[in-house]
Amino acid sequence: MPTNKNALVRYKVLDNCFRNPGKRYFINDLITQCELMLEYIDPSAKGISRRQIYDDIAFMESDEGWGIELDRIRDGKRVFYRYKDISFSINNMPLNELEINELKSTLSVLSQFKGMPQFEFTHEIIMKLTNGLNSKTSNSYIMEFDNNQYLKGLENLGALYNAIYYKKVLLIKYQPFDREIPYDITIHPYFLKQYNNRWFLFGNNPDLGKDDINLAIDRIVSFKELNTNYHENSVIDWEDYFEDIIGVTKPAESKVEDIVLQFSSKTAKYVETKPIHGSQKSKWINNDILEVKLQLIINYEFQRLLLSYADNVTVIKPIHLLKDIRDALKSAVENYEPHQIS
Repeated sequence: MPTNKNALVRYKVLDNCFRNPGKRYFINDLITQCELMLEYIDPSAKGISRRQIYDDIAFMESDEGWGIELDRIRDGKRVFYRYKDISFSINNMPLNELEINELKSTLSVLSQFKGMPQFEFTHEIIMKLTNGLNSKTSNSYIMEFDNNQYLKGLENLGALYNAIYYKKVLLIKYQPFDREIPYDITIHPYFLKQYNNRWFLFGNNPDLGKDDINLAIDRIVSFKELNTNYHENSVIDWEDYFEDIIGVTKPAESKVEDIVLQFSSKTAKYVETKPIHGSQKSKWINNDILEVKLQLIINYEFQRLLLSYADNVTVIKPIHLLKDIRDALKSAVENYEPHQIS
């Protein structure tokens, strides 16, 4: 199999030539077309030999390639090339080994963007590679990834990533849910984090003197780069930053606390098999109650998670968390008291 640089580009050019009924492509014409395309995408590319094009054609005709059926039509002493069926194209064929290898190489680069919506197509490609790309009938849709494609601000992810990578200071017009009018905030961006299908931008805000301010990207109205010196992150290790929390919020002066919860019903088995946090230690205190011990920082997201379990969880400690959850549940009940329930 040919493995020389730009092979796929040449195959695509040759494919276009072979399926063009309006022009006769002799060997020199094929060389010229390939050289023009390679020069366009890579000005440093060198010329292509006649032997190279012959080898490319042989590969395209082989089982390793696409098994193309090619006519060699004589015109005097010369031969021009054309598909026997001009409706044929290698673009309509299942991926061959060369294309699979090219995709694997590309995917190894794109894998660093894991979780970013723009790159979710890589999941689909991986599944096709795993399940056999040469199957002409493998068009069934059998998998879907959890992602909110309608979330506002997703189109800015790439630009925000570049601002972090190239160390650009941003002036952001930001409008949180509790404000009717957006305000300007300067941020030296450090990190992007996804939680609960929302994306958050972390960075330094010089006005507040904080290195871990976070902004929800769906609340960013607009932003622009500032021509000011970038404040390097020398304080926070982002791999460790989220170890002690659930979600993205780390309250000021917060500390890790010992938490004891009791789960009942089917929720107990669910929490046992899908731990709430990496620090979770569980034990059954009878056949119906699962006691869970956690060590983490109590924040808004953790409280919302507990409330989602409603009557199937009881907070044992700390007492201040028990009171907060109890008060939230009382408020929830009060919301229904004015309504007639039949």
